[in-house]
Amino acid sequence: TECILEPLSLPESPGGVAAVESSPYVPCIFCEECCLSAEQNQLLKHMIIEHKLVIADVKLVADFRRYILYWKKRFAEQPITDFCSVIRTNSEAPLEEQDNYFLLCDALPEDRLLREQLQQKRLREILEQQQRERDDTSFHSMCMFCDQEFTGNRSVLLNHMAREHAFNIGLPDNIVNCYEFLAVLQRKLDNLQCLYCEKVFRDKNTLKDHMRKKQHRRINAKNKEYDKFYIINYLEFGKSWEEVQSEDDRELLDNLEEDWSDWEEHPICAVCLFCEQQADTTGKLYLHMQKSHGFDFPKIKSEHGLNFYQQIKLVNFIRREIHHCRCYNCQDKFQSKGGLISHMEETKHITFLPARSTWDQPQYYFPTYENDTLLCTLSDSEDLITEDQSEDIPVVSEDISNLEALKQSSVLNQLL
Repeated sequence: TECILEPLSLPESPGGVAAVESSPYVPCIFCEECCLSAEQNQLLKHMIIEHKLVIADVKLVADFRRYILYWKKRFAEQPITDFCSVIRTNSEAPLEEQDNYFLLCDALPEDRLLREQLQQKRLREILEQQQRERDDTSFHSMCMFCDQEFTGNRSVLLNHMAREHAFNIGLPDNIVNCYEFLAVLQRKLDNLQCLYCEKVFRDKNTLKDHMRKKQHRRINAKNKEYDKFYIINYLEFGKSWEEVQSEDDRELLDNLEEDWSDWEEHPICAVCLFCEQQADTTGKLYLHMQKSHGFDFPKIKSEHGLNFYQQIKLVNFIRREIHHCRCYNCQDKFQSKGGLISHMEETKHITFLPARSTWDQPQYYFPTYENDTLLCTLSDSEDLITEDQSEDIPVVSEDISNLEALKQSSVLNQLL
């Protein structure tokens, strides 16, 4: 009997290509020539010279290997002229000196659909990778500018470099494939290369002085090598990060009839106010806080008539008190968060709020944790602001107790 010695793969969309995903090689669409994925320009050159095929906007193809495998299969089934526009060169020269080139581009609906499917697949994969890195607590790396070692979450190192060394490569949540990104940057520094102007220096001290004095402790945004490490580059089909950033949001008003039926919402991963428990919906999180801690957020919101901004202040107030291991009702301090929560649950201090004046203060408009996803899910859609609530809207009035003195000293007099 025949034995199967390796795992098999069924055809995968798009294109039904039953190819080994891990293979580093990309074949020619027409012949047995192949090259490494990292050397795709060599393959493109080969197909232009030997087979007269030109692929338009190839840099916007999300997965070059899957794209080539798909068209290799299709070209084996039907003539190339069924898919490609024909470009004749030297059209006024004698027939023997003329050449026909074939252009494969997304003007062909099948090609555009393929490109969009590859883009969506890559986006899903990159968002899953980013979420894994956000949740990962096994990160371990040295700082590139001092001897300090960091373990836990990647954000600890990135925030340290931004705060202590003024080296800011962006918020941790904007970065993906962080290990590889840091390795690329470290390799450049090891080669005595400035990360911003990319000049090479004779020794490490000269490089450090240069980056500090010239304020070059940043990366070169024009270097395409870094694009794959920023989530913005994966978000929109056929656009670079510069194009996405330069767009005016007002253009969205022209597309009110756009079909959102294929929208896929990603988990919110909001964190409990009192422990490390996470949930992918606010409903699940509220249920957890009610069952595990006796804190009924929807009930408190309803009973106290909390509008959107008051909910924000309440969440930030509770977050800060819990961070300081302090009971928000009796103000007792504890050595650990566990001890605090046990006290609050036993005394029922967790179930009711302190005086409104304690937490309904402007300072709590500012997030205790900058990545607090719970704040993004709050809503007062079922609560209308009534007349007695209108006083909660912060309005700072001008002191007009001495109106004549105010008129005399006003800077507006200088305009007369």
